[in-house]
Amino acid sequence: MKTRTKLVLAVAITAGIAVPSTAVAADGLFSPKPTEAFTFVTGETPSIADGVAIGKNVAWYKSSGLGPSALNTAPGVSAEARYIPADVFPGGVLPAGVTITEAQSINVLMRIGENLKKAGLSYEDVTSMRVFLQNPAGEQAADFAGWNRGYRQFFANTNLSTGQPLQVQLGTAAGAPKVVNPARPSRFTIEVENLPVNGWLVEVEVDAVYSE
Repeated sequence: MKTRTKLVLAVAITAGIAVPSTAVAADGLFSPKPTEAFTFVTGETPSIADGVAIGKNVAWYKSSGLGPSALNTAPGVSAEARYIPADVFPGGVLPAGVTITEAQSINVLMRIGENLKKAGLSYEDVTSMRVFLQNPAGEQAADFAGWNRGYRQFFANTNLSTGQPLQVQLGTAAGAPKVVNPARPSRFTIEVENLPVNGWLVEVEVDAVYSE
């Protein structure tokens, strides 16, 4: 069954930059061309878009909700620690300040990248993202800060005026991002009581558009 939804956007911004593979949006109101998508952002280093408008004939990809892969096979680890990407953090040992949500976020976004590649896409083609976070064991709230640090390793890590990569946080350290990517998807992030797999703290769903 196909469902068609019509969105009417009224966006007032001071600056507009499109992610690669989309048209550039200048000031004012925009109607996307049939084969283009417009991303609206404000400022030089925003983390997400104000909104995205997609033309009616644009080919797009929608992922399922994806969680982290069980990459930490060390014996005796907790359900949550099993989803620390041991290829990024050898032995599942986290550097100073890196939280388990942050590590799982990197894991999830690596998996997102693998799925995008299979579909002939990349991180730069992502236009929207939905994120679900669960509280780590013993914590009263989801780790939004850890998620945001993991996110910046793959998205929104360039200065839109200069095009230069930003230094991004990994725990308490700062350095080059894992993937240099100017794309600023539209995004929402919410805390949920339980995710579908024991040990998951992060689940992500994305939409991406094809350049042609």
